[in-house]
Amino acid sequence: MTPRVPESNCEHRDDAAAYVLGALEHDEHERFREHLAGCAQCRAEVAELQPVVDELPASVPATTAPKEMRARIIATARSEAELLGAAGIGADRPAKAARPWYRRNDFVLGVAAAASAGVAALVAVLIAVGGSSHMKTVPGEGIGAARTAEVSLTRRDGHSELIVRRMPQPALGRIYEVWLKRGAAEPRPTNALFSVTNGGNGAVDVPNLHGVREVLVTSEPAGGSLHPTTAPVIRVALGSA
Repeated sequence: MTPRVPESNCEHRDDAAAYVLGALEHDEHERFREHLAGCAQCRAEVAELQPVVDELPASVPATTAPKEMRARIIATARSEAELLGAAGIGADRPAKAARPWYRRNDFVLGVAAAASAGVAALVAVLIAVGGSSHMKTVPGEGIGAARTAEVSLTRRDGHSELIVRRMPQPALGRIYEVWLKRGAAEPRPTNALFSVTNGGNGAVDVPNLHGVREVLVTSEPAGGSLHPTTAPVIRVALGSA
């Protein structure tokens, strides 16, 4: 079923699809991540689109690409790089009036078409032949007032992001804070604070997870706390990161 995303007039909303696909340039990716911290609409967009992308690699059996295919892909990439180098910097960028291929409406329809046509297999092959990006999604659980929430922690290339759906909004004057628990030690606070949209969607970057056994979320006074003041409403068990 096609995800439903709240209406928005944010001019950056169309970049959400490219963000979850990893199609943004490095500087664009960083700018959009900074934008997400202050835009609930774009965070909701990312939360709606991410599960679609997460399901692509799992939609076909894993396979190892023939060496000949790897060689053809590398040769094609090098050939295109040489052409772009001869044409000059920026030659591959579309005119501003053009609508990029990854804009949301085209993205959703394209993913649906790809699934029916088997294009997802090509995505899996490209990953198998040497793509450096590795993504893992760890499910979490909502607790107490957030027991109906859908929770996942996405980890890719050293970057971790907590994504929630159907999460109750924090009370007036409060915000959700992320805590990291290592071993038997008490949970440590982070600077990861977030709220959610009216529909309960939200996302937040999570700091270094090395050695972390659990990621927890509590409701805290606006600005965050140094020690938890309420019981956790979200828990993601990592074992040993």
